[in-house]
Amino acid sequence: MPGTVLLLAASPVGKGCLVDAASVLPVLAAVSPEVLSGTGTANVVELADPLEPQAVLTRLRAAATAPGPLTVYLTGQLQLDRKQRLVHLALARTTPATVRYTAFPWHWMVEELRLRAPGSTTLFLDLHADAEVWRQLAGRPLPVGPRANVYGRIAPPPSRRGVAVPQYMKALATILRSGQRLPPAVLHEQVLLRTTEYGDILLAQDAGAPRGGPQGDPVTVLPEPAMVLSEQVVVLPEPPTGVANARTGGAEAGKAEARGTDVGGADVRGTDVGGADVRGTDVGSVEAGGVEADDPHLAITTAVQDGRHAEADALAARWEEAARREFGAGTAQELHWREVRADLAMFAGDAARSCETWMGVAEARLAAGQDVRDPAVEAAVDRAHHQWGQIGDPRRAGELGLRLVELRCRVPGRREGALDHVRQHLAELRSTQHVPG
Repeated sequence: MPGTVLLLAASPVGKGCLVDAASVLPVLAAVSPEVLSGTGTANVVELADPLEPQAVLTRLRAAATAPGPLTVYLTGQLQLDRKQRLVHLALARTTPATVRYTAFPWHWMVEELRLRAPGSTTLFLDLHADAEVWRQLAGRPLPVGPRANVYGRIAPPPSRRGVAVPQYMKALATILRSGQRLPPAVLHEQVLLRTTEYGDILLAQDAGAPRGGPQGDPVTVLPEPAMVLSEQVVVLPEPPTGVANARTGGAEAGKAEARGTDVGGADVRGTDVGGADVRGTDVGSVEAGGVEADDPHLAITTAVQDGRHAEADALAARWEEAARREFGAGTAQELHWREVRADLAMFAGDAARSCETWMGVAEARLAAGQDVRDPAVEAAVDRAHHQWGQIGDPRRAGELGLRLVELRCRVPGRREGALDHVRQHLAELRSTQHVPG
């Protein structure tokens, strides 16, 4: 039976905006309807920054009454009607004084989905709460109804002026763009592996589980994945857009490197790559199985899925070197391959190397003149911070933590308490053993 997908992104226009909700729609729109819905065919309805609550209700009601599975991807911000103390989804014209008239009441959402068959509805939520809603959520969880599967997060208000990025939904969309349609719970876990959420409320409700309900009070550290996947989900960073040869990162030089040949007179075969000695390794062998080297990302992904992590990193290292020679250090092409290698270290289970690589990316971007509030800079520091929390060796964590503190002082990020979290964890490490500094 065909499925229905509702893509809804809403936030106020002007200074009352907490999150750039609509920025995620182009990424979601690039995903095929079948992958978005998990069904053979699907109808997709998109609502970008709607103006009227009734317009949202009409589309939601039509989607809810359609036969077959319903999947809702909702990005936006929550505000409180100060008179009735009811939570609303803010729309384009919403202001604190007009919530009751210009925003979409959250209980309308619950009511429209109430009559659907249990388990036939899945909601992915990436929501930011204003200060009043956040205080209310501390004692009264956001209602979603018991019949729907619900996954996502509710973030507190940004700690400083500025508009937040819907990181959860963007990470989810990036995974879906790879063509992999995972069970919702597994998809949620994979998103959490790629995002760092300090103080967020995490939502995970399986309508088919006994006493299902929203899970997780506000947390400061991401939980360990709840599931072990039989096959690893490999999604590499997207090449920089609008840059010539970004995907190949030095087209001819990169192809030469991928074949294991000399580039610019320097043979990088036999060097130590990410802690693995690849001396004598034929990096070109990752092309086995019919994967062409024209897009090295495919060859790298195949290697990771086959468990050949050292080969995958060696190939990425060659493309990084090729991009550095052709375009220069610190360029978008070179930094892309450094980001790929940071993710490869994560897939290999080497959190320390992933953390260190992400910190190097952030430092390189700052050295190139990017602002400390640039989303790419903040994302690199956030990824480093998350990987740092996964390091099992206390001494290594302590060493990298000192460097991370320096970075966090320069790039505090958009989540209040990130710097304090690093300092607190470092203090805990010092209490168990001596940490330099």
